[in-house]
Amino acid sequence: MTAWPAAPSPVAPVGLLPPQSAPPRVKVLHVITRFWAGAGGNTLLTAVGMDPRVYEVWVVGVPGGDLWERARAAGVRTVEIRGFREVLTPADLLVLVRLVRLIRRERFAVVHTHSAKGGFLGRLAARLCRTPVVVHTFHGISFHDRMPPVRRAAYRRLERFPRRFTDAFLAVAPQLAREVVEERLAPPGSVQVVPSAVELGSIPLDFDAGARRELGVPTGVALVGTVGRIDHQKAPLDFVRMAAALRATHPDTAFVMVGGGPLEDEVRREAAALGVELRVTGYRPDAARLVAGLDVFVISSLYEGLGRALTEALAAARPTVATCVNGVPDLVEPGATGLLVDPADPAAMAGAVGWLLDHPEQAAAMGRQGRTRVRATFEPAVMCAAIDQCYRRLLGLADAG
Repeated sequence: MTAWPAAPSPVAPVGLLPPQSAPPRVKVLHVITRFWAGAGGNTLLTAVGMDPRVYEVWVVGVPGGDLWERARAAGVRTVEIRGFREVLTPADLLVLVRLVRLIRRERFAVVHTHSAKGGFLGRLAARLCRTPVVVHTFHGISFHDRMPPVRRAAYRRLERFPRRFTDAFLAVAPQLAREVVEERLAPPGSVQVVPSAVELGSIPLDFDAGARRELGVPTGVALVGTVGRIDHQKAPLDFVRMAAALRATHPDTAFVMVGGGPLEDEVRREAAALGVELRVTGYRPDAARLVAGLDVFVISSLYEGLGRALTEALAAARPTVATCVNGVPDLVEPGATGLLVDPADPAAMAGAVGWLLDHPEQAAAMGRQGRTRVRATFEPAVMCAAIDQCYRRLLGLADAG
């Protein structure tokens, strides 16, 4: 395809010209189920990072969470749909109607969907409205081996259904893209990998003594921690059981969970039953900074598209142990940027954490290499440039570069 010629340099400052007209901006609607945590943070950075001279960006999703106000403050148009929930309910038909009304009224050029339920309802609404361009980002897959077979099959069918009216597919990691194709959620050769950016400027480059003090643990004590929502996906009880096993060989180690969630009380009970002294901070908006206070970061998830907390921990050069699930191995290379273990294996997790504590020089070197890898690739500007190119290709617009 012949490239459109680049614009020449202006011969007079714009401020000296008579009033000039501008082409209409491209209207983009992001549809997301939960506008918080990993996928929500990714969507926020995408929405605020696009060129406002070219794009008018909207976000619609489930009410609640702290990202809505941040989006509005950055000039993003937002719609929190009443009745839109994380789980499938009969009210979803009403949500679909509200999405259709919004898309028809605003006449979006691009509908960009995220997550399983947002992807299903958003793409179906876009189809009903004959939206010119429909893009879907896979931040993970909604079904997994630990689901009851009937439920797993139902979720697989729901994720497969809208692929026929999707113009472009994005995935946040190569292994996730592979799984998407193998599960027939997208046609072969159609998935573009766009790394999920994080706000690198807010993450310390290395160990942060101030973060350690806020976590309430002296710097002379080894601190092992995790960051994230305390729910089934993150397998927080496996973290507690890992801590109990590790104390047998490293009795002076301290443990912390940065986050909150529906399993928080169960986690506290399990820790008490196993004799583990565990600090649970509850939700912290500055979690990306606090992770720099850890000696070892652990991700115990049963499934994980990539893991925003994982990316942030590596950006802070934290030695890392992670479960080998979905896109995680794309970031954690054994012996190079961390250690991998099977999910639901607290004993193996304890062994890997213990190895890093016993080999501090190698652990620090892995952390530094993880930092180099993340900070070279996960800049918001890099992600937004890739998404901009995707939109331009589908719309037939000239390349911004």
